[in-house]
Amino acid sequence: MKVLAAIFAFALITPASAFDEADAFFGKIAALCGQAFEGRVVTTDFRDTDRASKRLGMHVRECERDKLAIPFHVGEDRSRTWRITRTETGLRLKLDHRHEDGTPDAVTLDGGDTVGPGTATRQAFPADEETKQLVRANKLEASLTNVWGIEVQPGKVFAYELNRADRHFRIEFDLTKPVAPPPPPWGDD
Repeated sequence: MKVLAAIFAFALITPASAFDEADAFFGKIAALCGQAFEGRVVTTDFRDTDRASKRLGMHVRECERDKLAIPFHVGEDRSRTWRITRTETGLRLKLDHRHEDGTPDAVTLDGGDTVGPGTATRQAFPADEETKQLVRANKLEASLTNVWGIEVQPGKVFAYELNRADRHFRIEFDLTKPVAPPPPPWGDD
């Protein structure tokens, strides 16, 4: 009986706090809806030299009650969109990769769900099973342990990260200086 009571108490406390943190985080991004910002690579891995030399931008473009879409641009390449959705247990991040004509890339919609409450300013998304199958099918085994992170400090910074054993990549976007939103990717309105 004590075990059952403990499980019930955990179910009542943990999801509420997880939802509170996830909701606060989601709200901080939604508050940026319609705005665009420039960023820069702040990590120093040699694999990021090309990306670091280009203009980086993000645009909080689509904001619905349970969904956010944030196109991420690297120079003229507008093939990526970060998609954040609410789930029954927290949040999900999926990386929508497209070709220039808008067709899906072979490796698209990789990402994962939060596994803990995170905080109102930071959430982590470990690779989910769908992602693991996708990366195995495309012989990208190094990505099996990917953990993506997003951080939002209102009025200061929006950061996107990719972490795994051999990799740490971080971009920071300056929220103090909004820029003109870019045209929509793939010509959609």
